[in-house]
Amino acid sequence: MLKGIPPVISPDLLKILAQMGHGDELVISDAHFPAYSMNSTVVRVDAVTSSELLEAILKLMELDQYVEKPVVMMQPVPGDEIDPDLMKDCRAVLGKDADRIDYIERFAFYERAKKTFAVVVTGEGRKYGNIIVKKGVTMP
Repeated sequence: MLKGIPPVISPDLLKILAQMGHGDELVISDAHFPAYSMNSTVVRVDAVTSSELLEAILKLMELDQYVEKPVVMMQPVPGDEIDPDLMKDCRAVLGKDADRIDYIERFAFYERAKKTFAVVVTGEGRKYGNIIVKKGVTMP
């Protein structure tokens, strides 16, 4: 057991986070995301929501300081919306970085997900609970 690591961070996810370099991206996906057809590296963390996992991950890594929008979410299709509680939770987790979220079209999100370092599937059931985070430089 290690100290200071949130309990929702599994050993496999901890290894992925440690292997990622500055500028690498990670998908935190909802339970509906087609993870296995998007990326060859998939880890499951089924007992948490996307926002809970985002919070745990951000305790261990910085967001990229050198890009304007280091957080990307899937834009709802016309006539649909992101679950308001999900957005409230994500904004609370991001705090001062909540204005650094970009929203991209669904299929553009899928294409970007194919190029990410890994996909972490959560048990998130709320619609559009898919988040890409870009890792920054973590200073000791």
